[in-house]
Amino acid sequence: MINVFAALLLAHVIADFLAQPDVLIRRKSEPLFLVLHIAIVLVLTCAALGGHWQLALGIAAAHFVIDAIKVWALPATWRDSLPAFLLDQMAHMATLVAGAILVPDALATGLWANHIALLQAPAILLSGAIVSIWAGGFAVGLLMKPYTDQFAADEAGPTAEGLDNAGRMIGKLERGLIFLFLCVGEATATGFLIAAKSVLRFDTASKGQKAGEYVIIGTLVSFGWGLATGYATLSLLEIAAASP
Repeated sequence: MINVFAALLLAHVIADFLAQPDVLIRRKSEPLFLVLHIAIVLVLTCAALGGHWQLALGIAAAHFVIDAIKVWALPATWRDSLPAFLLDQMAHMATLVAGAILVPDALATGLWANHIALLQAPAILLSGAIVSIWAGGFAVGLLMKPYTDQFAADEAGPTAEGLDNAGRMIGKLERGLIFLFLCVGEATATGFLIAAKSVLRFDTASKGQKAGEYVIIGTLVSFGWGLATGYATLSLLEIAAASP
């Protein structure tokens, strides 16, 4: 069962965070783009399961229902919020768990049947990295949006200068490093990372109270997400290792 869940999880995070460009996210309320996203989910899930199309079809159908509710039933003002994002992902996780419970032998006869033990850990680690780095970018961005908007028209704000999308890249790199530190058993190294970022961001934070608070909130949220997803990945690896 844990192997099936790991395969489903990998397909899900790739479909939702790597194979879903901004244009697809913005236009998902249009039926054609939603169907395209579900088709990607179906293909990736079927591939991750080694060809078990029945379970893949069920997961894709559940994914369609969840996304349809989000884009067509929820108010537009609430749709692009952190609570909506988290509830959406929790609903998807519930369907993956249900699929693994209902069809625990989905991998037994597929293309990966003879390589399950070898692929298990890499699948979990890759899923954890995607959730930490890319999903974390969505979560942090949604949480920081109200604060970012306050600086949109402020020439002295922390977003007024700097390279385009540099903040997103910095966030991805720091969460990636945190994830790597945890995986290699060097959790204390995250403290040095915080110290390094504090030094590098000192000039921005010293521009005023708003700028300082903006940097602190963004840093703590990003680091917190990285730590939480890193430890969750390690826990899933331990569960998988203990499973028969």
